[in-house]
Amino acid sequence: MNRDAKTQSALVAIARTRRLQRALAHASIHRDAPIPSLRQSLGFMTSTARQTEDAAPHGHTMTVLGIAVPEAIAYVVEELGADETPPEVGTDGTIGVGPPTPIVYRLWLAGPRVGHLVPIHAWYEQCDSAAEIRARIAAVATTLEPVVRTTTEAWMLSTRVVQRRALRVAGQPVPIRKYALQLRVEAVSGYGPSGHTTVTAFLRPEAELAEVWALADGRALARVTYTGIPSGFGQSKDTVILLTE
Repeated sequence: MNRDAKTQSALVAIARTRRLQRALAHASIHRDAPIPSLRQSLGFMTSTARQTEDAAPHGHTMTVLGIAVPEAIAYVVEELGADETPPEVGTDGTIGVGPPTPIVYRLWLAGPRVGHLVPIHAWYEQCDSAAEIRARIAAVATTLEPVVRTTTEAWMLSTRVVQRRALRVAGQPVPIRKYALQLRVEAVSGYGPSGHTTVTAFLRPEAELAEVWALADGRALARVTYTGIPSGFGQSKDTVILLTE
């Protein structure tokens, strides 16, 4: 007997039931809200573009470096695409393109800023190159507690378009689509930590639950990938969400 297959099938069935219950509840809550007219919907679809012309080779990816337990902070590193690396001036005066400089964030696990993903600006004010930033990342990593990856089948992601807008791009005759996209991650069983955030998505309101890490105190961290870079056919970008009780 394949218990893993049966467990996964059960989780998928529960997820479908939960999505149906949430859809019915949402419809009941907003039953008196005005429905957007067909003209408004078609106007947005026909007056904006889903794609732009120039394709970028890479998106942005995030990884959880570890947890600073005394500070109740998770360190998150975002790797950028190679095409976004600014030119660097060498010691001999030559100009070249070095490795991309990652962006380091603190995700607060407690306190008034709990759940907020904040870039560490001081690091970039004190360092001049990508090599120095990566050296600081390596030094900090040795002091952090590692996170434990858990199965994504036990969690589900729901999305909701909060706002639709258009963004004009230089050289593009038609504005591209821009969305305020709400992301919510919760346990399939309905019992356990959950969390949500709102991001700016471009071209199409699509998102995917990529990874989930379990924390020692019963909470979790989820990495969600969405279309967050309005270049090319839409490049991916990540965000990390704190899941609490």
